[in-house]
Order: sequence, then structure tokens, then C-alpha cells
Amino acid sequence: MLLHHYRFEPDTSLYDLDAFRAELAGSRSPVAPFKAALRELQARLDDQFRAGADIRDLVRGRAWYLDQLLAIAWAQHEWPDDGIALVAVGGYGRGELHPHSDIDLLLLLEQDDDTAYREPLTAFITFLWDIGLEIGHSVRSLNDCEREAEADVTVITNLLESRLIAGPETLREAMRERLSAAHIWPADRFFEAKWQEQIARHYRYNNSEYHLEPNLKSSPGGLRDIQMIGWVAKRHFGTEQYTDIVANGFMNDAELRILSQGQAFLWQVRYALHMLTDRAEDRLLFDHQRTIAEMFGFRDTPERLAVEQFMKRYYRHVTALAGLNDMLLQHFDEVILRGKEALTTVKLNERFETKGGYIQVRSRNLFRERPAAMLELFLLMAKHPEIEGVRADTIRLIRDHRHQIDDHYREDPRHQRLFMAIMRAPGNVPRQLRRMNRYGILGKYLPEFGRAVGLMQHDLFHIYTVDAHTLRLLKFLHGFRKPEAKGDFPVAAALMQQLPKLDLLWMAGLFHDIGKGRGGDHSEIGARDVEQFCHRHHISPHDTNLVSWLVEHHLLMSMTAQKRDISDPDVIRDFALVVRNETRLDYLYVLTVADINATNPTLWNGWRASLLRQLHAETKRALRRGLNNPPDRDDWVRETRTEARSLLQTIGVNREQIDHLWESLGEDYFLQYAPSEIVWQTQGILKHNQSPLPLVLISAPTADMAEGGTKVFIHTRSVDDLFAATAAAMEQLGLSIHDARIATSHNDWTLNTFIVLDSHGQPIRDPGHIEEMRQHLVEELDDPDDYPNIVTRHTPRQLKHFKVPTEVLIEQDPANERTLLELTAPDRPGLLARVGRIFMEQDISLSAAKIATLGERVEDVFFITTKAGEPLTDPERQQQLRERLIEVLGV
Repeated sequence: MLLHHYRFEPDTSLYDLDAFRAELAGSRSPVAPFKAALRELQARLDDQFRAGADIRDLVRGRAWYLDQLLAIAWAQHEWPDDGIALVAVGGYGRGELHPHSDIDLLLLLEQDDDTAYREPLTAFITFLWDIGLEIGHSVRSLNDCEREAEADVTVITNLLESRLIAGPETLREAMRERLSAAHIWPADRFFEAKWQEQIARHYRYNNSEYHLEPNLKSSPGGLRDIQMIGWVAKRHFGTEQYTDIVANGFMNDAELRILSQGQAFLWQVRYALHMLTDRAEDRLLFDHQRTIAEMFGFRDTPERLAVEQFMKRYYRHVTALAGLNDMLLQHFDEVILRGKEALTTVKLNERFETKGGYIQVRSRNLFRERPAAMLELFLLMAKHPEIEGVRADTIRLIRDHRHQIDDHYREDPRHQRLFMAIMRAPGNVPRQLRRMNRYGILGKYLPEFGRAVGLMQHDLFHIYTVDAHTLRLLKFLHGFRKPEAKGDFPVAAALMQQLPKLDLLWMAGLFHDIGKGRGGDHSEIGARDVEQFCHRHHISPHDTNLVSWLVEHHLLMSMTAQKRDISDPDVIRDFALVVRNETRLDYLYVLTVADINATNPTLWNGWRASLLRQLHAETKRALRRGLNNPPDRDDWVRETRTEARSLLQTIGVNREQIDHLWESLGEDYFLQYAPSEIVWQTQGILKHNQSPLPLVLISAPTADMAEGGTKVFIHTRSVDDLFAATAAAMEQLGLSIHDARIATSHNDWTLNTFIVLDSHGQPIRDPGHIEEMRQHLVEELDDPDDYPNIVTRHTPRQLKHFKVPTEVLIEQDPANERTLLELTAPDRPGLLARVGRIFMEQDISLSAAKIATLGERVEDVFFITTKAGEPLTDPERQQQLRERLIEVLGV
């Protein structure tokens, strides 16, 4: 289809067809001249692309030149009569060809009997293959076309877009008549089938335009969505041009510009992809994003990488196209599918009503005369959850009038009250914020949010743009209010029922990442932004302080849980000193859980859940006890020993055996473990006492526990390479270590506990699998000097395209007389085993570890000492360790 204000005129100077015909006439075989012509033509088109030529001329120009070459090739063969035609269909039928687009051809027969045409048909198709054309072809009679199109909507779609290349035009016209809406696939049935097809396609891409590696054709907002509009319009109006949709009132000039500009941008990217890969590639993979960004003239800045700027432009285009697709298809639905229905109209107030369950304005001049109504519409939807959505005409009016939302609009107290009424509505507030974003109102009313629309971070951790992540976070927060959340998120679900003001949570969620891409600490920038927002909207100083604090500290809880030793009372006290009160703690907990889940679907697992739950519970206990009344370590140890001894004696364990074993364990052991864990480990050690093999105990969370990981406890003689050997053995089993507590008794026996998950981030519960794990670990650790092979699995493709610098931060933990080493490095199979091997080489002892994989990188924290059990304070030894880690892990 041709877009508005553009008419294709072929550039006949690009390739001399007359010279080609002359060369062909003098050649023994036509294959070589055709091959050379195709090669030369594509090279010249590529040169024009690099020089910045209009992409429409290139895409349509390639199709036009291929028409000429195919017509010449057709004429090289002897056809018995005029009962056959060569027809371009599909994308080629629309006159669109990228360097490696499918060349869809229909060899159309007038009669069903193809006997007379078989020989020339075979020769013609073979010739096209010989000259290097990758064609998709079908041989059909008029009857075949009608029968197969009736049976399959994809066939009718393909045949709708056709152009004659060679043969009689009357044949193609006969096909078009047989396939017309008057005979098969009337407009309503065709639209319904294509809409269901689109719904299924969007579902495969999670109904989101925001993907790290989007598909230019099939992702929401992609080329298929543009084509969908054309297919439906063609079937309903019998039109060949988008301008006819405008003429029929289904699209206006502004929307046509969105369509035209979006298509041109996607065509540019697609052309570049085909040219770079030398194949029909429609996935915008990491492999190509940086190259295309540079090709399109984007350059890195201090605030943003070139690839992030390029992808922001991509996301903005596809978001606009997806919204346009939604609106137009809804409009088609209202007119085509339900146009003859008697829809019920319900008056909401003087300005709005619902028709068929969708809200609409009662006057087309409403938004011009009363701009506040653009916010009132969303407030009404929040108050009336039965409203299914906004009618297409009203969506168009919103978009036509949203330019009125300027500084003066934002400062108007009436508009501020309306916005806060939306935020304080009792229903699904996040749904209304998503709708406001979809129709471009949210970014207008909150310019800070508008700057974040389409903003991505080029890594594997943040898989959504900032705006998409923010709206997902709000959706998760609302989800915690639903009954089913009690199973998946029990603590968050309980807290959501107790939080005093949900509007403060919506505000914190809306602003938590709003400072990204603006230079500096995004948490501090967001805290300042939300403070200004609160002042402008007359939020009380107390509530303003809470929301600002939540935005500024929204990463604190996850960082503490994942990087600090939360079994240490001092860590809990330090965290509690920042939080200060239980209200902040509860708000921060639910915000943190939603943030993790909305960042990347692979991040949330049972172990992270248990860490946050433990940190929340311990901090609440500390706050209730009083920050000036911290627990005494001696009291903590005494209480833990007393409770564990009582439990052991209850099940018949001899007190003398218990005390004899515990004498060698040291006080830190009783700080690190809960009484129930100590009972489990003590029982195992005493039963295993006479065996020369390592003791390996494995405990899985019970089936009714949603949170936690599988615990592996190892008790054996302490040797230098035990941690490295354990890490290697676990990686051989396909397990990921998420937490490690490494302890050694006074008589040199290990008390090592690991929390592990499988490759899907789930705890291992199957008894048979657990026994296989236990046997493998016993076998590998029986002689750690017989070191298990470090896993050398293939590094995933995506990881290869991120250059994560290996960074090593070393600082002291004087309260626990040890050194903290924080390692950031590119993720790879076998990494933890390599770290353990380096510690062994450098005479380093490990006391604990917190392991976190964040997309393409790891951020691991190790608590280490020298072999003598002292902190690593020597600067020269620190530097040696740092250099060795960077040397091995930075490759």
C-alpha cells in the first residue's frame, strides 16, 4: 500500500535494463547475466542506503527492478497459451522487497489441468533457483485459489495483495473477483479471524512492545501491525491506499503520519539487518543493535550509550504504532463487527457516557472547552471498574487535545485535585495509569515520566524500558491486593491490607526510577522529583517525607538482603537505623518485592523471597525492641544454644555428646544458624561420626513452602581447596549457589552450608534427585585434591555482546574481624569455582558468600580472612588478589 504524500517513481538510471537485454541476447546461458544483474543491483541499492536515500525508494525500487527481471526471465520460456500468469503476492505483491525478503510468486492457471504447463513451469522455477533467487511459489488454478482461500485466512491474506508481472491481466482480475468479499470471507468474518491471529501473535511476545531483542515484524507495534490495518481496510473498503482510510474517516492525517514515519523507521532498521546479516533477519539481536546505532549516526554521551538512544527511538515508534493499531482495530470492531448491534448507552454525567461498555464523550468539543475532562475520564474509569475501555473516537479526541497539557495546565489546582483523586481511587489505580500512558496523558502531565518513556538500559538485567518497568511494578503492587497473592507473596499480601495510604505507594512506585538517564544517582534525582510533585499537589509534609524516603532508598532492602550477612545482628541494626520505623519498613518491603518482580521475570525465586522475609522480620523485631537496646551477642548465643539443646534432648540425643561436639564449634556458629538448623546438623554429625566419608546433608523446603532454597550442609576435614572443589561439583550438577556460610571448627572440621537452586531458579525437592546430588558431592569431596573439572559449558550468545568490566572492591568488616570483597564480573559457567581456586592459590579463607546473578553480570560478595583467621589488611596482598581475579575473570 502507498502512504500519504508519497508516489513511487522508479529510478531507471540505477541499472541499465536495455544493456542487460543486449548482454542476454549475446550470452550462451542466461544464468550468469541474471546473477550478475541481481548482484550489481543489490550493491547499488546498498550504496544508496548507506548514502541516506529514502528507504521507500529502495524497498519499492528493488521490487520494481525484480518485476522487470522476472518478466524478462518469463519471456525466455515457451508458454503454450495465455492460460497462465505470473503474479506477485504477499509483501512482494505490495511492492515491498528488502534485500532478503521473501519473493512470493503465484503461478496462476486459468484451468485446473496443468499438464501442458508442467515442463515450462519446472524449467522456469529451476531457472529462478539457479540465478540465486530464494522464492516462495505456488501453482494454483482459479478454482484452487478460491477453494484454498476459503479454507485458510492466511491464504486469502496473501492473495489479496497481488500484482501482475507477466501474462494476461484478465486472469488476475478473475482471481480478484472470485476472492472478493461478496463471495468469500466477508469483511466481518475476515476481521475477526485476523484479529484473533494478531492476539495470538502478540501473546507470543507477552503483549509488550518492550523486548530486549524485538522482532521487527511480529512484536507488538511491528510491521505486521501496520499490515494488519491495511488488510482490514482493504477487505472492508476495497481500497489500495491508506489515503482511502482517511477519506472514509477511519484515520486522520496525524495518524497517517504516525503510520508513515513508523513504517519508514522500521524499514530502515530491517534493511540494515538484512544487509548486515546477509539473510532474512527480522530479530533485532544484541549482535546488531550497536552496529545499527552507529550506522544511523548515534554516538555515546556521558548520560546514555548510542545503542540506548537508538533503541529509545525504536520503542517510541513501536509504542505509537501499537497504540494506533489498538485504536483503529477497536474502531473497525465498533463499525464492522458490532456496527449493526443495538448498543446500550448509559449516562455517567453531563460529560461522559458508556456505549456498549466503553466510555465516550457526549460532545466532540468537550476536551477543547473543558481540558480537565481528559483527567476526569480516567477518574470515572477508576470509579466504575465495569467500564471495559475507551471508545475509539474518544481515544482520537484525547490524542488530538493532549497538547493542551502544559505548565499552566499542570499548575491548575482543579487538575491537581483530579490527578490526586485518580491516585486515591479505591479501584485498580495502576490500570488507569497504564491507560493514561497508552494515550500519552501520563507523560504530558508528568514530564519527568515522559522523559523516561522508551528509555532502556543496554543489559540483560533490565529487560524493560523504564516506563514499562514502572507500570509493571505498579501492576504487581495492585496484584498483592488480590486473594491469590496470599499463596505466591504471603508477606506482601498481608502488608498490603495494613498499609495506611495506598496512594503514597503508587506515588513511590511511579517515581522510583524516574531519574534514570539524566546523569547522577537516579534514586536521589527521583526523590527530589517526587518531593516537588508532593509540594505541588499539597501532600502533607509527613507523607511527602515518607514517599521521598521510599524513592531515595528503594534499592536499600534488596541490596542489604543480597549483599550483606543478615544473620549478623549488627547488619540488622544498621539497616534498622536507616529505616527508623515499621511503617517505612512495610512500605519498603512491598515496593522492593514488586521492583524485583517487575525488573526481570527470572529474578524472583524462593531464595530471594526468604532473604527479604527474614530481613523484614528481623528488622521489625529490632525496631520493636528499640534501636537503643540492641541484642547482646552473648545473650543471643546463649538463647540459641539453650533452645537447640532442648530440642535435641526431646528427641533423645545425649547431652554429653551434644556439649562435646559444640565445644569445638565456636560462638559464631550459634549466631549464624537458627536452633532448628543446629538440631538438623548436630544430629547428622553425631550419626555420621564413625564414617571416613564426608557428611553431606540436604534439606529441601517443604512442598507447602513457596519460599527458600535447597540447603546443602557439608561436614568434613578442612582442606585448602574444599570450597573450590564444592563449587565445581555443584556446577557439574547444574546447581547455582546463592548463599554460602563457611565455618571451621577448632579441630579443623568444616561446617559449610550452601543454598542452591536448579537452572530454573527453583529449589530441588524430588527425593531421588536429592540423593543423586548427595552421592555426587560425597564422591567428589572424598578427595578434594582430585579436583573436579570446572564446568566449561558454552557461554550463551547474549552474554558475549556485553563487555562487563571485572571490578573488585575490598573493604574491612571490623565488627566481625574479616574483610569484605565485592566482585562484579561477566557471568559465565564455572565462575564460582574459578573464584574458589584463586582464593586457594592466594591463601585466602572464605567465611561466607552472597551470590547474585543480574543478567549478564554477577555481583558477588565474599567475606574472607587470611589462613590465620585475620582480616586481609596488607595492601600488597589485596592488590595481588585483585589483579589475579581480574586476570582470570576478565577474559
